[in-house]
Amino acid sequence: MNGLVSEVTRLGPTSVRIALEGDGLEGFEPNDATDAYVNVAIPPPAAPYEPPFDLDGLKDLPREQRPFRRRYTIRRWIPDTRTLWLEFSIHDVTGASGRWASEAKPGDALVFTGPAGSYRPDPGADWHLMAGDESALPAIGASLEAVPEGTPVIVRVVVDGPADEIELDSPGDLHLRWLHRESGHGEVEALADSVRDLTTPPGRAHAFVHSEAEEIRAVQRHCDRAESLADLSCSSLARDDRRGVAAGQGRMGGRDERRPGLSRPHRPSLPGEPGRSRTREPQFRLEPQDEQPAAVMRS
Repeated sequence: MNGLVSEVTRLGPTSVRIALEGDGLEGFEPNDATDAYVNVAIPPPAAPYEPPFDLDGLKDLPREQRPFRRRYTIRRWIPDTRTLWLEFSIHDVTGASGRWASEAKPGDALVFTGPAGSYRPDPGADWHLMAGDESALPAIGASLEAVPEGTPVIVRVVVDGPADEIELDSPGDLHLRWLHRESGHGEVEALADSVRDLTTPPGRAHAFVHSEAEEIRAVQRHCDRAESLADLSCSSLARDDRRGVAAGQGRMGGRDERRPGLSRPHRPSLPGEPGRSRTREPQFRLEPQDEQPAAVMRS
């Protein structure tokens, strides 16, 4: 499957939205997940082929000539015009996906497979937590739109600075805090600290966390101790194309490279299902000061 770039929109200094259209999207069917992603295939420099191409026909090529595979979250599918929005974080333009996204122009073709995905905000949850870095913004943006009206949703996102903040909206009761990197130390723990220090609503939460592996482990250590955060969906990033690549990157035919010890995204438990406690109240309350911007120290 493939799409032709119809529009390129800069969302900030290091993020870009690319709209795909064309006959190559015939048969594309989105799933119900708000973290749905496609696995794009980007030719290496000087590849002896150009997109669009048949992935199966390239399996016998030398490894160095096969496409790089990268997973990117679908920000939006517009059925009336059959337009697919993908958003890219392009901190590293030397990596395959960052380079492609930074140079993309109308008419360029992008080959991909998918979609796949498993997370969607549980409408039965009492409140929601969404946390991550820039790479999580497409999934967070799509997920916020699926939160039931009036349901509290707490969002914590790490970005470089104010220029990297984008507009996020939700029918839910949104409590958004941007975490800004600055020179210093402690970036890995910053996201976890922002979650640990939360004052939250009563009841059961459904949590979504997407970031680099070290940051997810730090968040998980807190979530594992908070019974109200038992419903947790995590996915990790590999280091190549930092903050621009979702989990599972690798060349064609490569294995899933989720970091060991991390929970794979899973279907949320529904109210009343066995194996989940529904009685213990969380130890926190939601307070207005959670909404103020915060600085994040980076070594």
